[in-house]
Amino acid sequence: MRVCAYAPEATGESDLVGLRVLLVADLLARTAELRDSQVLTALAGQDPAQLAALEGAADALNIHPPAVRAGPGEARASLGGGPIDVHLAGDDTDSGGDQSGLVVRVGPVRPREASPLAEPDPLAIRLAMLSVPYHQPADLEEDVLAQARQTLAHWRRRVAEWAQSPSRPAPAPVADRLKSAFDDLDTVTALALLQSLEPDDDVPPGARFETFAYADRILGVDLARDIGRTDG
Repeated sequence: MRVCAYAPEATGESDLVGLRVLLVADLLARTAELRDSQVLTALAGQDPAQLAALEGAADALNIHPPAVRAGPGEARASLGGGPIDVHLAGDDTDSGGDQSGLVVRVGPVRPREASPLAEPDPLAIRLAMLSVPYHQPADLEEDVLAQARQTLAHWRRRVAEWAQSPSRPAPAPVADRLKSAFDDLDTVTALALLQSLEPDDDVPPGARFETFAYADRILGVDLARDIGRTDG
């Protein structure tokens, strides 16, 4: 699959929209990898310096780097000349005028007063964006990021606890629903499934571990980070 992610023109909030566009491209790539497929992504825009800065910021959010950077109208050639299957762009961004493929619009981002890119745990930004359907506005106000940080810390602690138990298969109904959600890039449903599974003591700890580890292959928020860590 060939994907073109279009960087918006440089404005005060364009970096956040550009990051969200790259995040959706990353979700496509991660989902395809689980299906033994491959996604090639081109990051397209007018300003090479802006593209380089955007790619650097994306790295902090655990977003896979694009295969190539391209100028206006160059994405198709940069990806080998084949048709672009998916065009990803913000609501106000030109998708290049290529009539082939599916155009997917990514919603705007409302930042807090201080730049969210200064967030001490950048993956809280990723989780906050994943908590909203990709086509709807995303809120990165301080209370939203604080909740995302709290959720990450709690889930990482729980995953580290579960990792000490014997591994058990993820519950089939939950695994099937997760796969279905990810196929639709429905991270909101996937997160809700994890939220309901986490306190369910009827599911063995090892099974909860495997479920969270599987989901994190798509979510990419480093839920296994605290495994093996000890306090102090």
